[in-house]
Amino acid sequence: MKRQFRSGTMLALAAALLTPVAPAVAREKSGVAAVQAGSAGFDRSRLQELDASLAGVVAKGDVPGLTYMLVQHGKVVAFNSFGRASPARGLAQDNQTIFRIFSMTKPITGVAMMMLYEQGKWKLDDPITKFLPEMAGLRVIAGVDASGKPITVRAKRPPTMRELMSHTAGFGYGLLGRNPVDDIFRARGVNGSKNLAEVAAKVADIPLKFQPGEGWDYSIAVDLQARIVEVITGENYGAYLQRHVLGPLGMKDTAFYVPAEKVGRFADLYGLDPMTGKIVPLPDNFAPTFNFTDPNRQQSGGGGLVSTASDYGRFCQMILNGGKLGKVRLLKPETIALMGDDVIPDGVQPSNSLVSGMGTTSFGFGPGVGFGLDFMVIKDPKAARLPVGKGTLSWGGAAGTWFWIDPENDLYFIGMIQRMGGSAGMTDLPGLSQRLVYQALMRPSK
Repeated sequence: MKRQFRSGTMLALAAALLTPVAPAVAREKSGVAAVQAGSAGFDRSRLQELDASLAGVVAKGDVPGLTYMLVQHGKVVAFNSFGRASPARGLAQDNQTIFRIFSMTKPITGVAMMMLYEQGKWKLDDPITKFLPEMAGLRVIAGVDASGKPITVRAKRPPTMRELMSHTAGFGYGLLGRNPVDDIFRARGVNGSKNLAEVAAKVADIPLKFQPGEGWDYSIAVDLQARIVEVITGENYGAYLQRHVLGPLGMKDTAFYVPAEKVGRFADLYGLDPMTGKIVPLPDNFAPTFNFTDPNRQQSGGGGLVSTASDYGRFCQMILNGGKLGKVRLLKPETIALMGDDVIPDGVQPSNSLVSGMGTTSFGFGPGVGFGLDFMVIKDPKAARLPVGKGTLSWGGAAGTWFWIDPENDLYFIGMIQRMGGSAGMTDLPGLSQRLVYQALMRPSK
């Protein structure tokens, strides 16, 4: 999501944005062991360039704080924080800071779905109407009439579960873009719904952007996946996620809201003031469901979670391990591999309209890039012009958080900031971090 915020009030402590904090020491192991960078196959002097570059972005004032974590072979190579999580509260950013991860929630929901898939609760070619009968009458936008009213035709068939998990079902989102479908999403307040059942009910009579399987567009689909989890299990989605994914993985700071006792670790959210070109704090009512200290906020499967770098590292390590972390196995290796298979139909050109708005080339579609089940996948790094290994899984969040998981080089990287619009209008943080990480990588083999 990219949005600019206009405010006449500047930060009282704006100068604090320009002073980087010394790199914090990794106090949590994230399910992995801390080691010296040199012994993990990285050149230490080149990793210092990574530190200096990321700290420089903070010092420049593009973001108030930044945390990153790099892990290879199950061992921490680097885990550092710079700047302030909240200049107004005098809160330094450190390795325990809690962030809104927005769409980095999506792969976690994908894992929850695939656990039910392994249990035989659903199949990839099942129509979504098997679980969401309210979607039986879906129609597809075919244009608008002279008065601007949408013209629709009947969907040829219901979307399948495979299409729902790969953004090829045809649903809209209502985040950006002036088109009849997204306009209806905004008018209906879909993203401000009080719960997932309400999301599904509102979406049921909004037309699709294209016939199922005939296009790709970033969508509300992962919130519908979370609703399907509720329908299949009979459980509240947050409760199911805690019991089956977050709890078993030891992700103790990952949740749909921040309790009072953790607010002192919760980073402020920022946006760009177009009048001054500077970042300013955004209020809780900036957008629907943005009050992350409200325990009753919507449990959005597509963008509702908060987390820490170390918590998300446990999730990434589980994926890298083929579905297992320590003694806990969530998925089979073949299921993880299935999530990384490109399922975009031949001839379909994914839309870059939303993902490219985050100011990075690392999550853009083009040659060598595909999309699996709730992950972007790099099929051919050379064609994609990216330094990562083949099969790398990745995604990011609306406030600029980003990650990639590289099975070929047995590593993952997590970057955390809190700036709506991510790297738009500033340094391309995902691109910069990828370039510098792989420049420093000396021994890529396992």
